[in-house]
Amino acid sequence: MRALPTGGSTGSTQGRRYDVVVSHHAGGRAVKLVAEERGGADYISMNYYDLAKGPRLFPCEMPAEKVLAFLRNYRPDPPA
Repeated sequence: MRALPTGGSTGSTQGRRYDVVVSHHAGGRAVKLVAEERGGADYISMNYYDLAKGPRLFPCEMPAEKVLAFLRNYRPDPPA
C-alpha cells in the first residue's frame, strides 16, 4: 500500500485503464484509494489501516476480493 504514489495518477490492470487518487494519512498507516475506469463504469474505493493488531482493509460497498485483485494487478504509469 505504501508503494502506491500519493495523489492522482493513471495506470492499468487487467486490460483496463484507470484514474487513481491515493491519499496517505497518519504517517502512511492509513491509506485511501479511489480508482475510476477511463471510458468505463468500473469503480474501486477502499480504506486501509495498518493497526497495532494487524492490517485492515475496508472496501467501500464492494467485495474485498475485487479490491485485492485490483491492488495485486494495478501498474501505475511511469512518471512523465
